[in-house]
Amino acid sequence: MTYSVHSLLRCLMLATAVLSFGAALTGCSTIKQLHSTTQTLSISLEPQVLRTSGIAFITPSSVTGQEEDKQALALAFTEALKKARPALRVVPLPATLSAINRANLAGEYRQMFEDYRLTGIFSRDTLLKVSNVTGVRYLAQLKLGGFRQESKNRWGTLGIRMLETKTTSLRLYLQIWDGENGSVAWEGAQELSSSHETLKEDAISFKTAVEQSAAELLARLP
Repeated sequence: MTYSVHSLLRCLMLATAVLSFGAALTGCSTIKQLHSTTQTLSISLEPQVLRTSGIAFITPSSVTGQEEDKQALALAFTEALKKARPALRVVPLPATLSAINRANLAGEYRQMFEDYRLTGIFSRDTLLKVSNVTGVRYLAQLKLGGFRQESKNRWGTLGIRMLETKTTSLRLYLQIWDGENGSVAWEGAQELSSSHETLKEDAISFKTAVEQSAAELLARLP
């Protein structure tokens, strides 16, 4: 039996593709890369005062088009803070909002955020009221600067999809305000870029990205 050169080349290409695909399945199913940059500034936040006074989350802010992520951001970050500082009294966002509404402060709270969008300053009087109704001194405000997920296929011989590169990037900011005097006591910024090559269709979730960024920020909290 004889084979043409063209047939032999086709068989060789197919065998190479199969072997490469098998190697990807067994040894290279997931290759992860993680890059992060963290910046923090401690102004007046003292560790002992934080532990004894507690902290409450107020409504996060976000870039246009990602407003629906604010609740998920607060929830994931709150869970990360409770895990990192189990002895710290943490008031989650829903509890803060409930306390504000019970105290009939919803209108004043809304006005505080409208002023903040223009000035970057929270009203001292309103902060003090929120601090009083939540029973804590410090108020944490998160800012979602950006979140993006992308995927790109890597194709092998004969058009077989070998791997898919999943990329996630997140920009996150945290300011801790002192409810007693209306000042910024601590702030931090975190930029995360994560990519992994996989045969699966799953992507890095928003919750996972936030938890990774939160861990980096909270590791530097006094």
